[in-house]
Amino acid sequence: MVMTKAKGSATNTDVTPMSRRALLQSASAAVVGMMGNASFAKAERVTVGGDRPLGATAARGADKGKMFPDKFLWGCATAGHQVEGNNTNSDLWAMEHMPESIFKEPSGDACDHYHLYPQDTAMLADLGFNTYRFSLEWARIEPEEGFFSNAELDHYRRVLMTCREHDLTTLLTYSHFSMPRWFACKGGWQNPAAADLFARFCEKATRRLGDLVDYASTFNEPDIPQLLNWINVPGAEGRSIVEMMQGALPKVRKYLNAPEFASFFLGDAKKTRDGLLAAHRRGKEAMKSMRSSMRVGFNLAMSDDQAAPSDSHLAEKRADVYGPWLEVAKQCDYLGVQTYSRSIVAKKDLPVAPGVETTQVGWEYYPECVEHVVRYASKETGVPILVTENGIATADDGKRVEYYQRALAGLKHAIDDGVDVRGYVTWSLLDNFEWMSGFEPKFGIVAVDLATQRRTVKPGGAVLGNIARRNSL
Repeated sequence: MVMTKAKGSATNTDVTPMSRRALLQSASAAVVGMMGNASFAKAERVTVGGDRPLGATAARGADKGKMFPDKFLWGCATAGHQVEGNNTNSDLWAMEHMPESIFKEPSGDACDHYHLYPQDTAMLADLGFNTYRFSLEWARIEPEEGFFSNAELDHYRRVLMTCREHDLTTLLTYSHFSMPRWFACKGGWQNPAAADLFARFCEKATRRLGDLVDYASTFNEPDIPQLLNWINVPGAEGRSIVEMMQGALPKVRKYLNAPEFASFFLGDAKKTRDGLLAAHRRGKEAMKSMRSSMRVGFNLAMSDDQAAPSDSHLAEKRADVYGPWLEVAKQCDYLGVQTYSRSIVAKKDLPVAPGVETTQVGWEYYPECVEHVVRYASKETGVPILVTENGIATADDGKRVEYYQRALAGLKHAIDDGVDVRGYVTWSLLDNFEWMSGFEPKFGIVAVDLATQRRTVKPGGAVLGNIARRNSL
């Protein structure tokens, strides 16, 4: 990566390697220069020369009261379809290119992470993180039913090997929303054969990759169809997001000439959940049959649900959205929780009140959700918790830094109270394709110029990376 100073606040990178020290020096200096705050300058100063290796100041200089547990995982997350580009055999690619698509724009080349993963992985490690969470693309590995691509399995093995070269713990998601087009045309997770088909994929992938995987996740946010059903859209006459999206399903089926087509986002929510629950059990069994010691769980979307002053259905929502999955999590090696904000729950989730600060995607700016959600998830399941997604969509990195500081302070309080949290992974490493919203929301700690694929480290990335390196607030 050739690094040059951005106009104001960050660090640019192309595909030519550079030293870890140079990246850290320029990124940290950029943060201090942008913030113009003595406390930031003190907090984010990094030793890049002299006698001590990088990170040697962590234990010496940090306030022990701000230290996280030893071997705490600090990471960044991506998902295949959102960053790799040209996932042409997937259901979502087909839906993106339809007339009147529910997607704002196609994913296209995305961040070209499929080819640029070596520089992106090195950059993640250089910033101070010790963990990378990413996903397999089933549509690449099994593009047609029963045909498994050795070339694609070898690609993902190279990605995992690159993580090993940088001493990164690997969190591998086997299914992150997207699926092979042939699988969707057979009904997706509503197909009675879905669990067995997924288990076969898990067995093949784990046989080839499992020795390099530290934590495996069957599914990313399998509760989303139920969670979206609690969100009403203003002006939609009481209809939920799910109900509005279902209106597109007949058009998709007609366009693709696939009368049974169903995707993660489009289909019968109850049948989808039943299929996902069965597929999780069978997938986990398949993974364990290949490598019994591999830690297997899943990643649950969780809002910080709080009761409305009157007519609250909080308990009903929790039972509907999280209940079945929290029960399943009790039999897992860990649970990944993914949270961004809070919801005030009446008969449905209430709209964000006028005047309340929101993010680019309309969610309330509420970093305290992390502490509350890990406490709830730990109490309900009794298994180790990983925060596998948390972050903010914003163009203002001052707000991003504040969000991280408040979120992590709350997480530290929970840990100090005995909640068994093993790691914190932010969404996302890169600004990427955010599903129906396209490329507009900026969750990444690294900006991406889609025309040139140039990466720019944001101030929030330098701040969070230095917290990770110190293992301390």
